[in-house]
Amino acid sequence: MNKNSIAIICLIVCAFYSVQGVDQNIEEEEIRARAFLDELNDELNERRSKQTTAEWNFNSNINSKNEEIKNAIAAENAEFFKETANQILAFDFKAYKDEDLKRQFKELSKLGYAALPRDKFKLLNDAINAMESNYAKVHICSFKNRTKCDLQLEPELTEILLKSEDPEELKYYWTQWYDLAGTPTRQDFETYLRLNKEAAVLNNFTSGAEMWLSEYEDDTIEAQLENIFEEIRPLYQQLHAYVRHSLKQKYGDLIHEDGLIPMHLLGNMWAQSWDSIYKHTTPYPNKKSTDVTEEMIAQNYTPFKMFKLGEQFYESLNMSALPQSFWERSLIEKPIDGRELICHASAWDFYNESDVRISQCTRITMDDLYTVFHEMGHIYYFLQYKDQPNVFRDGANPGFHEAIGDVFALSLTPKHLEKIGLLKSYERDDEAKINELYEKALQKIVFLPFAYSLDQYRWSLFRGEVEPDDYNCKFWQMRVAASGIKPPVQRYKEDFDPPAKYHITADVEYLRYVVSFILQFQIYKGTCILAGEYDPNSSHSVLSDCDIYQSAEAGNALKKMLSLGLSKPWPESLEIVTGQRKMEASALIEYFKPLQDWLEKRNKETGAHIGWDLDYECLSKADMERNEQN
Repeated sequence: MNKNSIAIICLIVCAFYSVQGVDQNIEEEEIRARAFLDELNDELNERRSKQTTAEWNFNSNINSKNEEIKNAIAAENAEFFKETANQILAFDFKAYKDEDLKRQFKELSKLGYAALPRDKFKLLNDAINAMESNYAKVHICSFKNRTKCDLQLEPELTEILLKSEDPEELKYYWTQWYDLAGTPTRQDFETYLRLNKEAAVLNNFTSGAEMWLSEYEDDTIEAQLENIFEEIRPLYQQLHAYVRHSLKQKYGDLIHEDGLIPMHLLGNMWAQSWDSIYKHTTPYPNKKSTDVTEEMIAQNYTPFKMFKLGEQFYESLNMSALPQSFWERSLIEKPIDGRELICHASAWDFYNESDVRISQCTRITMDDLYTVFHEMGHIYYFLQYKDQPNVFRDGANPGFHEAIGDVFALSLTPKHLEKIGLLKSYERDDEAKINELYEKALQKIVFLPFAYSLDQYRWSLFRGEVEPDDYNCKFWQMRVAASGIKPPVQRYKEDFDPPAKYHITADVEYLRYVVSFILQFQIYKGTCILAGEYDPNSSHSVLSDCDIYQSAEAGNALKKMLSLGLSKPWPESLEIVTGQRKMEASALIEYFKPLQDWLEKRNKETGAHIGWDLDYECLSKADMERNEQN
């Protein structure tokens, strides 16, 4: 054996023992890491329970004392997470063989806003709280009685926009809301933007946009979404053209046949859903509606009964009854004691045994029944993953929670409503099915460009692509381009309208809703196949006919998926029910294909123009005055 051979053997042996030594060191460190996490998880649950309780108290009773307590606990926890992050740096977790352990450390190393110095963290919290407080406390005077100034967004303004057919009244309330909920918060919003950027940099991101997008664990997420929207756009454009042509028959010169739709006529403060105009634009108006509001009232439904109906649905899928504490601690009706609160429906996990709650100012309407089923989807998600380590007690990605809520809301089909006695004497022929799909599209398809443009707008601000003077102009230019709608009155550079939407005011990332509206149809299709309610290979099987009620097969698959929480990359969760590992629009397009075919035919028959003018002129008030003088 020559010298070279001996040297090579020595290198191999040395490398082997070196690797063995490294492996042993890693294994020993993993043992220490597990012990560290076991102790840490108990404290995390306790801290997050305490913080959630403070946030609940503030949201359900907005006053200075509750705000002070909430902010103090948030600041205390921010410091704790910074200290924890420093401890985590002492572990070489990226080298761990245990993927579960490595993933827990990765999640714990994310600081978010807690990376800010204490004084700046407080400043950021104060800015967000000020915007939220302003949003919750807006009171508007009545259009018909200007001395009566006690109208709030929920339920009064929402009801008016749903029911009124007076364009002047609708324009008045729209303008009042945007003037009072948006513009006064501009300074706080600019503080928020500045500190959002600082926090992103401290977390090693170039901006808040990248910090938000990182939660989807896919560097191609923006490109994927662009491709998906290219697929969906033809359906949206056909729907927009049909709605615009139909509304012109009702409102005449207020609607330009080839232009933008004034958003105050669409029944929603942000034009994010158009289902309230269904009655004016129904494809086949002589067909019976699937809206069971009147039947619910006739059957003496209460908010409690609506939630019990939801619980019964989930139990039919082999899930457990809700804990008694849910019924004792949830807020499901607007209190009559006059306190200020945020009525926006929300589900809450208190990280304490099975303490889960819903806050919702529930009305006896079909729309709120959908919301009940949606919010209870969050609750059952909480309950399925409650035994996971604290950092995994979350949705598989930010959109997953919303998707799961809507999977169950999608199941409130006419077929199901008939089964539970809320829809009676209903003939479900081809015309009725087109009506059903059209009404659903006014919620689902309309929402997508609205939601996507909301976060595209914020990304552009986070990335510093828009000058402060153009913040309002950019907002409306993006909304016009995406949705083909416009504000009912001229908005100026001095106005500031984005915070008139709660999620912008409250710093809630909105892409989760876009992702959820795509994923929910994928997951719904998967559950329908498992339940034997849909056969994609049969021309006689229609996806929108599916009802997963009482299907143990679908329920068990959903439970398995939900129980993972954030413990695995989200494609693994998706695969359990769908067999797919990628977000796709195909199930959504498949669901609405009969409607798209019908819209294309009808629009061609009526000569409805497809598309709209993208140009939205944004001026300062001084510019407008000069134009008027000239």
